[in-house]
Amino acid sequence: MNEEILKAYEVIKEGGIILYPTDTVWGIGCDATNPEAVAKIYKLKQRAETQSMIVLMNGEKMMYNVFKDIPEVAWQILDLSEKPTTLILDGPRNVAPNIIAADNSLGIRIVKEPFCFKLLERMKKPLVSTSANISGQPTPIAFKDINPEIIKGVDYVVNLYHDRVAGKPSTIIKLTKDSQVKVIRK
Repeated sequence: MNEEILKAYEVIKEGGIILYPTDTVWGIGCDATNPEAVAKIYKLKQRAETQSMIVLMNGEKMMYNVFKDIPEVAWQILDLSEKPTTLILDGPRNVAPNIIAADNSLGIRIVKEPFCFKLLERMKKPLVSTSANISGQPTPIAFKDINPEIIKGVDYVVNLYHDRVAGKPSTIIKLTKDSQVKVIRK
């Protein structure tokens, strides 16, 4: 695993994009602070930049680097969540502008999965995470289901968990600064 983390990190550091296993489904990722790398993912997925993507983080320190104000309810939701949960929060900063949604929000997920967690530790920056599919096509639940165009289009494919079948995509909850909570996907 350590060797794969190092290889993925080297590609990301140079502005590349990777195909990697997450705590939910296989993802396409890059340094969330690099607008050129983010643009490569939009192009590969054939996705409009108006459709934002989420970023993975490994804890409180990284969250506070991206969000100045985090509603208390965000911590409560994260503490109580039994499955991977994506929170959409307002007012991100220190990330590529083309990853921020038109309403000035950003979806984030705190990961515990060892590969992602350790890669984030090494990067010291958030990691883009978007499902490994062409926009509009079904989300692949296993590596074998990933479109060859996606595999060929990334700079590195992480060589871990190719036999694993993924669980469901994360729950998505939008929180606003005035503490409104809206479930987008259960």
